[in-house]
Amino acid sequence: MSAVTKESPESLPHDILRVRVTARNADTLRALLRDVHPDVGGRPTVDADGSVSIDAYVPDDRIPALEREGVTVTRVGNASAAGRAAQAEVGEGDRFAADDAVPRGLAAKLGG
Repeated sequence: MSAVTKESPESLPHDILRVRVTARNADTLRALLRDVHPDVGGRPTVDADGSVSIDAYVPDDRIPALEREGVTVTRVGNASAAGRAAQAEVGEGDRFAADDAVPRGLAAKLGG
């Protein structure tokens, strides 16, 4: 059984955004991550001025929770929109199935 469901974009509560979180130092970033628990991608990077940055994936309504003194949040992209665009490119059915293939199990042959 698949855990993936086909929900319309209107039924989803909020888009997931990719943001770049930059803190003035490592302690500030650690405190933020400890308090908010965002999904992070990759490892933090340290800039020449001592600031520390990391990519995070958060619903758009949780961005205000990331914004605080000593922290800059930059929106990089909309991960939900990118996912929907990629899913739109995927066709339905089995492109490798023979034209006269008979479905097995609880399936229906689509097309041809």
